[in-house]
Amino acid sequence: MGSWSIWHWLVVLVIVLLVFGTKKLRNIGADLGGAVRGFKEGMKESTGDKPAEGAPPQVTGRTIEGEIKEKTQDRS
Repeated sequence: MGSWSIWHWLVVLVIVLLVFGTKKLRNIGADLGGAVRGFKEGMKESTGDKPAEGAPPQVTGRTIEGEIKEKTQDRS
């Protein structure tokens, strides 16, 4: 009962094909592929040299110094 053999998976596949049909499964696959393709194109466009809109500018070469006087642990 712990592992599924190839025969279990074949029966599940046949049941899925009977319930949904090959045309509907083909349409779902095409829609999913288009969504993944659009996501990849969007990621490529957002990694360009221009900064994202609304993002604060990054400051480089700036050092902030401070001193910790007391360290407390609050475990409630």
